[in-house]
Amino acid sequence: MIHEFQKKAKKLPKGHYYEDFTVGYVFQHHWGRTINEGDNSLFSTATLSFNPLYFNAEYARAHGHPQVVVNPMLVFLVVFGLTVEDLSEAGGLFLGVDKLTFHRPVYPCDTLYARSTVIDKRESSKYPTSGIVTWHTEGFNQRDELVIDFRRTNLIPKRKKP
Repeated sequence: MIHEFQKKAKKLPKGHYYEDFTVGYVFQHHWGRTINEGDNSLFSTATLSFNPLYFNAEYARAHGHPQVVVNPMLVFLVVFGLTVEDLSEAGGLFLGVDKLTFHRPVYPCDTLYARSTVIDKRESSKYPTSGIVTWHTEGFNQRDELVIDFRRTNLIPKRKKP
């Protein structure tokens, strides 16, 4: 049964290729993600992030916050994740993030959105079937306030020539 299914299955390409990116193009990533207290508690516990700001409401209030603060690394990963479908789903090596800045705290029940701008694109001398693309990604909350931004670079596959 599984063998028959595999014979009939057709792989559909996903994501964008190197040729699809143009410097200056802006991707308004279409999904948003609301972060809840459970997301924050689970992430902070699983990553051993025991800063009381992330799980102790009284401590957070004593330090000027209205409630617990969402772990900034969770904020980063959520915003990064919102960009994958548009930027790197076609595959290719992740080459890093730089200029990561957290602009303001995020709280449970905040919804995050992302926007990315292509800021650099060049051929790869080491991998001729790929190119290198860099994006500047900005993450916003539901009030359209900038909460995070960073630059991200990936090796992106080129379209196969017929």
